Amino acid sequence: MQRSANATWWGTLEEGKGEISSESGVLSTTPYSFGARFKEDKDRGTNPEELIGAAHAGCFSMALSMILQKAGMESKRIDTEAKVRLDKVEGGFAITGVHLITRVEAPGADPEAFEKAANDAKAGCPVSQVIDTEITLEATLVN
Repeated sequence: MQRSANATWWGTLEEGKGEISSESGVLSTTPYSFGARFKEDKDRGTNPEELIGAAHAGCFSMALSMILQKAGMESKRIDTEAKVRLDKVEGGFAITGVHLITRVEAPGADPEAFEKAANDAKAGCPVSQVIDTEITLEATLVN
């Protein structure tokens, strides 16, 4: 299976602008910019780190749902936030960490089994496996 996306950029780094589209059409000429990436200018679109965070949160949530189900625990709701850190490093910028924060409603779930499932999902989701940085996790079981 292969998925694709497309990005187009016009102009200089700081004054330019770009558009991102995805194969599914969910993203269709979605704007992205330097301002949205480095200056908190949300009016200028999205940025790569935000998109990586969305992908990671979604992937982790799906993996956790599967692992919980296999362990005999039913999740009613999984809410995950991925905080992606972009820092200036020697030679430019780098993603230096991802912090996953998840709240899971799983009535009757065993807290220890839940914690193991959350850590297994963090390690096993395909997006976690492709990110070359420290990934931390804060998992809360809500009953």
